[in-house]
Amino acid sequence: MIDSSFGPWARVLANLVNKYGAKPASFLCYIFILLIALILSCMFYYVALGEIKIVDVLAVMFFSAVTSPVLISILIHAMRQLEDSKSYLESATKQEKLLNQTLKDNINRLNNEIDERKMALHAKHRAIEELRKEIAERKKTQQELAQQGMLLRSIVDSSPDLFYYRDENGVFAGCNKMFELVIGKPSEELIGRSVEQIYPQNFLPEVLRTDTEVSTTHKPITLDVEYPVNDENRWFEMRKLPFINDNGQYIGLLAFGRDITSRKEAEQALETAYKDKGKFIATLSHELRTPLNGIVGLTRMLLDTELSQQQKSWCNTIFSSAETLGNIFNDIIDLDKIDREQLDIATDSINVSDFINDVVNFAGLIADQKGLDFTINRSGMLDVYALLDPTRLRQVLWNLINNAVKFTHKGGVTLECRRENKETGPWLAISVIDTGLGIPSDQQERIFDMYYKAPDLTGANAIGSGIGLAVTKALVLAMKGQIRVSSIEGQGSRFDVDIPLTLCSAPKQQSYAGRSLYILLVEDVPLNAEIATNLLEQRGHEVIWAETGEDALSLVATEDDLDLILLDMQLPDINGDQVAKEIRADSHYDNLPIVALTANVRSAEQELEGISIQGALAKPINTTRLDRMLADLFGIDAKQNSAKEHLGKVSFSEQQQHELDIETITDFMDSMGVDAFKRSARLFKTLNPKYCTELRDALESKDIEEYASVAHKLKGAAGSVGLNQVQLHAKKMELDAELVDTQVLSMWLEQLEEKIELGQSLLAQAIEQLAANQNEA
Repeated sequence: MIDSSFGPWARVLANLVNKYGAKPASFLCYIFILLIALILSCMFYYVALGEIKIVDVLAVMFFSAVTSPVLISILIHAMRQLEDSKSYLESATKQEKLLNQTLKDNINRLNNEIDERKMALHAKHRAIEELRKEIAERKKTQQELAQQGMLLRSIVDSSPDLFYYRDENGVFAGCNKMFELVIGKPSEELIGRSVEQIYPQNFLPEVLRTDTEVSTTHKPITLDVEYPVNDENRWFEMRKLPFINDNGQYIGLLAFGRDITSRKEAEQALETAYKDKGKFIATLSHELRTPLNGIVGLTRMLLDTELSQQQKSWCNTIFSSAETLGNIFNDIIDLDKIDREQLDIATDSINVSDFINDVVNFAGLIADQKGLDFTINRSGMLDVYALLDPTRLRQVLWNLINNAVKFTHKGGVTLECRRENKETGPWLAISVIDTGLGIPSDQQERIFDMYYKAPDLTGANAIGSGIGLAVTKALVLAMKGQIRVSSIEGQGSRFDVDIPLTLCSAPKQQSYAGRSLYILLVEDVPLNAEIATNLLEQRGHEVIWAETGEDALSLVATEDDLDLILLDMQLPDINGDQVAKEIRADSHYDNLPIVALTANVRSAEQELEGISIQGALAKPINTTRLDRMLADLFGIDAKQNSAKEHLGKVSFSEQQQHELDIETITDFMDSMGVDAFKRSARLFKTLNPKYCTELRDALESKDIEEYASVAHKLKGAAGSVGLNQVQLHAKKMELDAELVDTQVLSMWLEQLEEKIELGQSLLAQAIEQLAANQNEA
């Protein structure tokens, strides 16, 4: 290595070599050395000798010229060695530095890898730990799921309801024990099988139909199915639901079934009980009507014979009482219809104004009995004919008016009748308004409930059965109407009834005036048969009588000229429906009319449903309905009118309609004749003073029981001749005799005598009017 003192010269030489190359640098160094030798030799000799000798200087120059190339070569070679060493050292240093850096990098990477491996190891340990926990949780979850699955399976299997699942192809994929029990096969034999392989052939159509409905509509359905289980028919309520995936695709069917055999048996038992109840009521009505029919018929026949005035009066009383009893039977049947929701509405063409007048007469009478004012307000065109059920509508209004009078102690009752035109057509709006006790606001919603009785102001339940308003609402709804109530406690109540009006023309009066008919009467009670035979023979018909169903079938087979069969529904051997069925089984009798005789027309129509019959008549036979039925079946002679048709054309004053029962009078005169009814009226006129005397004597002796008894007799006698107001007043005297003092009883007696006098005068006028019209007929 070059000494440090030569360092700068060495670096200069090195720079020259590097810059100009070895030869130019050597040459420059050679010149430089010679120059330096020259300067130094001159300086030396000058200093040492004091003079410069050229020879000495040239010797030095020569020596320098000879030795300097060697020196320069050595120096340059050394420089090159030094440079090479330096380059090597620098290269080694660089390599060492690079190696050190690489080593450091490798060490850092190794450290990073070690750290990463440590972290990975820790992560691995954590992952393993988490995996262990997850495995433990999975095992726990699987155990819980297994337990829940076992529990769910146990619940499903122990459920009394059956369950099964079928895929979209109808193949069974799962079921519970109850389904296995019902089908009678284990699940191993059910799963994987189709519907056709499981169910009997007679069940397949319904199963496939319901399955198709669920799969196509994607809607659940519910149906009752009867299926044999262990040789016993059981009822199941089946619920079939579609199984839909997240994409809304149908992938199967779920079905649940509940055993409802007990419920079905209860329903059947209830239905049987209803039928038995209906049969019991019909039978009871039939059995009660049997003697009643005899009473009415024989009384009517007796009235057509020569009797004394007293006997006529007695017969009229019997006739009126029997008719009243018949109406009670009708009420019993109607209550049964309401209970079974079988109310039927029989509409007829009636004059609305005339109907309202009838209601007004009744309302005025019962309001007057209690000393209340009665007001009628009309608006709109009411003098029209409409299709209404007068019996049902009258029952509704009578019930409302009776209630209004019952719960009103002072003030009055108002009846408002309006004809209103709505979008759906004309309506009849009727309001019954009273100034009575009123109904508490919290009770008004329940006032139409069956058997509910709103408490009065004292907190006690109101008197009555609690069925009147419920029946009223049922009747209004059956007529497709509406009923509402509004009331202020202590001020009164208002009931509004709206009934749709179907306008029509006036009805034609029908009466049979054709040829004599050959009629087979099938009736097991001889008395009823005798009365019916007399009624028919009076109209010119020939009647043969059969007491049993077998006799009836024999006569039908042997008699070729029969025009009509009047068939009683309850016979001792076979019922009327069976008789009618056997007759209709022979096509030879297809055109032979059959009319049922029954106490319950609706029940008879139900029993004969599917059997061709031409009508039904209620017993005892009503002559008007009998004539109408014959006219419908065998034609109407338009040129001839019955006496009753002419009687119906008589125009009575408002006072007559108020005091008299015009319908009863015209019916009695039609049945008994004018002379016979006149005799009855004269008989009442004769007996009337006797009754009044007996009432006065009972009042003087304070024999209230006798007073009520005589009033009862007078009531019946007045009803038999159509003295409506007298009858109602006598009824009040009979029923309330024990509730008032003698002064009131005396006042009632005076009022009775006044009403009798007025009534007899109006009755005489009515009889003359009816007689004149009957003569014109």
